[in-house]
Amino acid sequence: MLRTLLSAALLASVPGTHAPGAEPADLVLRNAVVHTMDAARPRAEAIAIRGSHILAVGSDEDMESLVGPETRVRDLAGHSVVPGFDDSHAHLLGIGFARLDVDLVGTVDYAEVVERVAAAARQREPGEWIRGRGWHEEKWTRSAPGAVRGFPTHVALSRVSPDNPVVLTRADGHAVLVNAKAMEVMGITRQTPTPEGGEIIHDAEGNPTGLFVDNATGLVRPGPRTDTETRRALRLAMEECLEKGVTSLTDAGATVKILDLYRALASRGELRIRVYAMAAGLETLQALGAPEVGLGGGFLTIRSVKAFADGALGSRGAALLEPYADDPGNRGLLVTPAERLLETAREALRRGFQMGTHAIGDRANRIVLDVYEQAMAEHPGATDPRFRIEHAQILDEKDIPRFGRLGVLAAMQGIHCTSDRPWASQRLGPARVAEGAYAWRKLLETGARVLNGTDAPVEDLSPLENFYATVTRQDPSGQPPGGFDPDQRLTREEALRTMTLEPAYGGFEENEKGSIEPGKVADLVVLSQDILSVPDDALLKTRVLATIVDGRIRYESPHPAAGLR
Repeated sequence: MLRTLLSAALLASVPGTHAPGAEPADLVLRNAVVHTMDAARPRAEAIAIRGSHILAVGSDEDMESLVGPETRVRDLAGHSVVPGFDDSHAHLLGIGFARLDVDLVGTVDYAEVVERVAAAARQREPGEWIRGRGWHEEKWTRSAPGAVRGFPTHVALSRVSPDNPVVLTRADGHAVLVNAKAMEVMGITRQTPTPEGGEIIHDAEGNPTGLFVDNATGLVRPGPRTDTETRRALRLAMEECLEKGVTSLTDAGATVKILDLYRALASRGELRIRVYAMAAGLETLQALGAPEVGLGGGFLTIRSVKAFADGALGSRGAALLEPYADDPGNRGLLVTPAERLLETAREALRRGFQMGTHAIGDRANRIVLDVYEQAMAEHPGATDPRFRIEHAQILDEKDIPRFGRLGVLAAMQGIHCTSDRPWASQRLGPARVAEGAYAWRKLLETGARVLNGTDAPVEDLSPLENFYATVTRQDPSGQPPGGFDPDQRLTREEALRTMTLEPAYGGFEENEKGSIEPGKVADLVVLSQDILSVPDDALLKTRVLATIVDGRIRYESPHPAAGLR
């Protein structure tokens, strides 16, 4: 509705149709390679912006009549412009907290993890919690000494942090490693029962190793973050989004408290990117009323609920139809009973909310599709629910066509493929990988809509790294030659669509954003290279030169040769 009203007002001023003396643009970007994602005009060279919306798209000559005495005209010197990147699944505060906590991303072995924690412990008072995130044992150059089922134990960690409880979250967010002090504070012993949908890893003597998976991680949670810490993390996260060209983000699981914070910032105009918030679980959904759309001038929408069906592949919590190839007898974890998922789906449909469910393993995906199919059959009046499966990482071939048939959106992450694929065959075996692992092309060919995100801070927030992974299925070094399962690669145009217009559709906002068209919000990214034409090996050299949100330049590269002229 908003775009329809704006289009009626703005299109009267588009070159070739506007009346003489029409109000000029506030900002004109010219001399650019513009990829619009608009089928009616896929390429252009100039954009005119008035206020927060796009006024006109066309040639440099087309824009001349829209330039007035106060119009700012910026020459982009042939650089490219694309719609603002829309991360369809990430964790906004998690991005900020990752900057505040001990950074374990890229550690080469367990010894380096221990060293980083030891350095943090020297700066903390006794009893103060130390948090960290990002370790990934499958990416270490050597196994941790005394590893149990491939996972490190607390022994070396406890030795360097005897007076501080430590909790280190695995990169996937579905397992934590804690030290002896943390287990002492939380009263964890060898007799502690394992929660349903979780796992406590024990050594050969039956003692807890410090490794807790999925629902068991709730046994060792440190205290809540302070308001000051939370606000600082959010500010850092939004800064990182703008630096990397992310103008919109789906926050996959926000509590009542965090939703209140978002509302407060939106009301004061302090959200710097657009947030599509998913309520964290059935309880949070029940605390809400009707969906809240376009708060803060279009910067905040709350109309979805997030649920979990299983854990993650790396920590062997993904629920599989057949056992893990490297852990016979283990089929993963169902962290939420199907009956609870069905209750959530029914409540979402009744209230007019979308539902997005985390499902990584093929068993979890089948359960969620069954739940959605039943719930939607019970509510035929919900004609466009746009239910989603978050990740849809491992699928049985029989379930792939069900996404398109049911209208279930596959909210996937291109970067997960190249991050996880090197060791996925160990967990699944080559046959299951070939059948339905990271099966973007198979989903598209059977009529599904694929949304693309990063799951940051699980992976880096960078849309450009995600784009590279999606079109090459290679790691940053170009390995393997030809990419993992190259038949599942997306074209450049398809990949860009999954990162702009499709996420907008996933948030019911395809008429407001996601493409560069008159009447849509002016959310744009200026790039140093044309990512639709440069060679594969040049893609990762692309830089974000400027990020425009709501018609305002919110970020410009400090690089001397960059920026808008």
